[in-house]
Amino acid sequence: MFIKQPFDSFLGFQYERLSEDRVRVTLPVQDLFVNSAGVIHGGVISSLADVAMSNLLPADEEGIQQIVTVDLNVSFLRGATGKTLIADAELVKTGKTLIHAACMIYGEDGTAVASAKGVFFRK
Repeated sequence: MFIKQPFDSFLGFQYERLSEDRVRVTLPVQDLFVNSAGVIHGGVISSLADVAMSNLLPADEEGIQQIVTVDLNVSFLRGATGKTLIADAELVKTGKTLIHAACMIYGEDGTAVASAKGVFFRK
């Protein structure tokens, strides 16, 4: 089960579990996500990465997330444009309380636009 929260619904995220350790989240780009430089705002890309990695551990029966972000690092590789962004997230290491994850963000043409890594606390 994936996290259920209004922010994710507002952004229009679409979720797909690829395996026990991998999740793909697709973001349909809206005009309001594009900044004055004509590329998708870095905050939107960061949110996409954070949400993808936060969904690596399944939500509980009520859709409540089981982990929260402790540290998030996003590196932007090129300006993102287009109608869709895709985040591929994977578990790197699962400990008793801390979980390490990695995520790549791709444009609709498959070009990498950002990479992210995060540390999450198991609630």
